[in-house]
Amino acid sequence: MYQGTCHCGAVSWVFEGPLEGDSGATACNCTLCRRYGALWIYGFEGENITVTGDTACYMRADGDALQIRFCPTCGNTICWRGARPGQDGRTRIAVNVRLSDPDTVAHLPIDHFDGLDTFDGLPRDGRCVRDLWF
Repeated sequence: MYQGTCHCGAVSWVFEGPLEGDSGATACNCTLCRRYGALWIYGFEGENITVTGDTACYMRADGDALQIRFCPTCGNTICWRGARPGQDGRTRIAVNVRLSDPDTVAHLPIDHFDGLDTFDGLPRDGRCVRDLWF
């Protein structure tokens, strides 16, 4: 289990169960993620990820695929979630592990994702979350 909370404590999330496959925390270089500095772990809303507390939403003007959810009080980026369920009826969601206690997620490998150009995963370089924090 992993968990995180925003700076003011008004919003929190819980991730239960193992990460998918051998995935780690994803660092994406798209125009949003690189600005937020978020590290994402993925799941499905109401299955293995639960977000508690009131959040505000930002959606890019050029698309309606993802909602970026943040705390309206302190501004921390909590998660992104699919704007609508997939064909299987489940809603994809990713939570920001930078809101976790560093000791609980420090071991997670970093998966790099090119969300800016190719939309492909990039090779791991051996770094873990602890390497990006310090």
